[in-house]
Amino acid sequence: MTVLIVLPTGLQAQETGAQGAGEPMSMPMPAPSQAAEAQSVAAPATTGPKSATLPNLEDRSGWPEPTADSANFSFLVTELLEYRESRAAGAIRWDIYGWYGGDVNRLWVKTEGLQDVSGPGGGEQEAQLLYGRLISPFFDLQAGIRFAHRSGPGPNQSRTYAAIGVQGIAPYRYSLEPTLFISQDGKVSLRATATYDQQLTQRLILQPRFEFDVAVQKDRSFGVGSGLNKTELGLRLRYEVKREFAPYVGVSWTQSYGSTKRLARAEGEDTSLVSIVAGVRMWF
Repeated sequence: MTVLIVLPTGLQAQETGAQGAGEPMSMPMPAPSQAAEAQSVAAPATTGPKSATLPNLEDRSGWPEPTADSANFSFLVTELLEYRESRAAGAIRWDIYGWYGGDVNRLWVKTEGLQDVSGPGGGEQEAQLLYGRLISPFFDLQAGIRFAHRSGPGPNQSRTYAAIGVQGIAPYRYSLEPTLFISQDGKVSLRATATYDQQLTQRLILQPRFEFDVAVQKDRSFGVGSGLNKTELGLRLRYEVKREFAPYVGVSWTQSYGSTKRLARAEGEDTSLVSIVAGVRMWF
């Protein structure tokens, strides 16, 4: 007959200490069932997936924009506003443009012209309203309408054109503005302007300017022949009193060609004219 004696845990530990004096005492390991039961008690019960989200996955619909990319701005430049003195009648010349919009889409307005202030009082004026879209980091594609008016000793003439072109800064900081025009009568013409700002000092800037006009068809009422009509080469030296305001002086040479030259002679106009200019460049 076998008798099984069960000793309390404390007595077992004492016996172990007594039997193995000088040996380290080891902690008893719980049975597998006891370990699983302890884990189930320690860990809270979960009924579904976690509801918490990482900070970078939180809803940001109400957050402000990190940059003002979607904001609209306005800009206006008086590129030329000058008085011209030559052997012909004194005249006022202007070239002003501006835009309103964002970084990609803009509404452009432009006006330029030449108006005599003495003599017969003739002149040419025009205005453009264009939609512009950024097509590269430095160029806008522009399309819209142009209204041109010619006044003089004879009857006044007006035309409406469709306009499409580009405007921007080419490599080496050349400002370019080529534009194609199609009149209400279907006559096609092209005008291109190029300028370059040579910075002599922080405030003194020398600007060469070149402009030419080409027409596919003749338009006698506007004094325009087919082919190369006219070129204008100018050189202006401006001093920036501040960046937004810069008076300047310079010289401009205008030359007519081909059938346009013959039409100008028939109307008593100069076909080659050198003018001394003085004006101001401003932007807002």
